[in-house]
Amino acid sequence: MQWRRFNGEVIHLPVKEEVRQAIVRETARGFRLKVCIGTDSQVKGLDTEFATVIVFLREGHGGFMFIHNEKTKDRYSIKERMLVEVAKSIEIAYELCDLFTEYDVDMEVHADINTNPQFKSNLALREAMGYILGMGFAFKAKPEAFASSSCANKIVN
Repeated sequence: MQWRRFNGEVIHLPVKEEVRQAIVRETARGFRLKVCIGTDSQVKGLDTEFATVIVFLREGHGGFMFIHNEKTKDRYSIKERMLVEVAKSIEIAYELCDLFTEYDVDMEVHADINTNPQFKSNLALREAMGYILGMGFAFKAKPEAFASSSCANKIVN
């Protein structure tokens, strides 16, 4: 899985080691960190592009993120696509959760799903929330899910 920084610089280490180094570096600088993980997708012709982000927030001092993109020819209903986004976020959260516990870093999984029933993505809200909470992770949906609805969205659009 290829990850990069927002400036395009490729991350050569395994993402778990890069995250560990970021936590150690930022906490040594005196920052209290919070990590938000989210995925967004965009259908472009026959392709569906997914972007997963790991957003590091330095309490009161901005933040930075790591990004992973992938494209597929698979076709999804809106509900399926929302749940694939959530699954991609959970996959990364699960891989990294022991680091967050070890270094006492709060972590949330953000879902690009609208809480308003008038929006199509709302069809997946109950399942997504159950999936994330069932894995033991903190859950945020729109409008609070900025990692997916703003950060990852910026990457796929």
